[in-house]
Amino acid sequence: MSGKLKRKGIDNTKDDDLIIESPFVDPNDPMAAFLPKSFGKQAIAKSAPQHDKTKRVDKPASPPKSLPQGDNEYHNRPSNKDSDDDSDDDDDDDSDSDEEEEFPTSHELIIKDHTKAVNSVSLDPSGMRMITSSHDSILRFYDFTGMASNHLHSFKSIEPREGHLLHHSEFSINGENILVIPACAQPKVFDRDGYEVVEFVKGDQYLRDMNNTKGHVSEVLSGTWHPTDRNLLVTCSSDSTVRIWDVNQKRQQKEVIVVKSRTAKGGRTRVMCVKWDDPTQGGKKLLAAGSQDGGLTLWGGDGPFNRPMATVEEAHEKEVGVSGVAFSKDGNLMVSRGVDGTVKSWDTRKFKKPIMTRTDLPSTSQNTTISFSPDSSTVLTSDSLGNLHFLSPATLRSEKTLQVTPQVPLIASLWHPRLNQVFTTSTDSTVKILYSPTSSTRGALTILSNPLKKRHIDDDPSLTTDIATGMNADAIYLPNAVLPSKTKSLAQANAMANAYKPFKPHTTPFAKSTPDEEHIRKNVALSGMRDEDPREALLKYAEKAKTDPMFTGAWRETQPVTIYSNEREEEEEEEEERSKRQKRY
Repeated sequence: MSGKLKRKGIDNTKDDDLIIESPFVDPNDPMAAFLPKSFGKQAIAKSAPQHDKTKRVDKPASPPKSLPQGDNEYHNRPSNKDSDDDSDDDDDDDSDSDEEEEFPTSHELIIKDHTKAVNSVSLDPSGMRMITSSHDSILRFYDFTGMASNHLHSFKSIEPREGHLLHHSEFSINGENILVIPACAQPKVFDRDGYEVVEFVKGDQYLRDMNNTKGHVSEVLSGTWHPTDRNLLVTCSSDSTVRIWDVNQKRQQKEVIVVKSRTAKGGRTRVMCVKWDDPTQGGKKLLAAGSQDGGLTLWGGDGPFNRPMATVEEAHEKEVGVSGVAFSKDGNLMVSRGVDGTVKSWDTRKFKKPIMTRTDLPSTSQNTTISFSPDSSTVLTSDSLGNLHFLSPATLRSEKTLQVTPQVPLIASLWHPRLNQVFTTSTDSTVKILYSPTSSTRGALTILSNPLKKRHIDDDPSLTTDIATGMNADAIYLPNAVLPSKTKSLAQANAMANAYKPFKPHTTPFAKSTPDEEHIRKNVALSGMRDEDPREALLKYAEKAKTDPMFTGAWRETQPVTIYSNEREEEEEEEEERSKRQKRY
């Protein structure tokens, strides 16, 4: 019976299990192809072939130069690689499949929209929108639902501050606002659609005491949102301060923390990174900061901030600094990433010495990040050789190492908890999405399942020139030239070429009566003299005027003889007579 609801089985007490009978139509009936089988838009899944195209071919990464060092029981424990050597081939296959389930890195998507190094990547909590910031001063917005495998481009790009590179950008806890850190003293907040919400005030740079300034007075280097309060955020700057801001109050920071250094000159240092502990996951409400002098500082997340809870001087190498810190879920473990190529783990309950130290992870960027996996079972970081490292929090040994961009430094890495996908950025302006078709959800899978975009004429590489790849110096580029086609006649090609010529104005009645230059030269006497030098034009008649004068002949005959007076001789005679008279008397 068409559309009739029938209960499943004989037991009438199961009211929750219902099935819907489909219309009874013979499979051989031509109408069967036109009847719907389910509600909603029906689309053919095309993601399976796309997954095969995006499968990674892992290359062996370079072995570590040194092993982690520490004073605990994990130091002499054999690594996973050594233990796997004793197993059989079947066990190796099982371990590989388990590793793919544990680390979603079997496939990758490459997004290349920026022109310079990409410093940071961030996603909203739902995992459907992504932002990236770069040294090209551009902040790009991506929406996975509007992307396709042949259209991996942002839907919007803005320049938060003209001519200033971007250090960091991050979504808030609810995904409504975005913190942007340009290379200036004023951080900004935008909404998720790219419209500016607030620009925080700049402090008075002529004041010596940083406690009395209402904002940063020099370049802001990093920042992050509060893990529970969507209106609070914290920033750190090269003016040796950490400031807590309220989005609703842009005229002055809510709290100012002056970081005093005993090793840096003048007691000031660049605060390079800052991180809040998440109390919702069982953390201790801590606030940590890393400085260029290599120091690490801890404060209570709720204050007071006049004195730090703990400080470790020269935790990393001086004058190089700390590029990132991260907390585990329970807040008992903290890891730090140094630009000196080291990764160290710390116990926040006994914050004096590092538990473990890893010294073979070179870094060249002050924005190199370090973070925990969603379940805090793995530490995620990268190096300047293009390797992505999954480290054990207890031993800092590499559980897995991927060569994402060979010999190209990786900068930022992020493991999104909801998508179960890993995002990386590098200095070659690329953003890579690592995922697994079986364990990951949405994100890259949404992009591959979307229908292909219709190609625009600008997307055809044969009709466009990619300036980023360089242009041949011997080539001649004619932007408006239209070359004749083999299928078209020469007349048609000339007609198309004439279409690009500039418009010639129509001849007006005034223009008809205006004489041209040729008419003036032929019909007006001595008209060419206007282009000559007047002095040269007169001097060429000087010789002729002397030999054959035309108007001065009669004047020559009547020319009087010039007679000059001898006034000076008379004066001299009078002077002599006067002197003689004076001698007589």
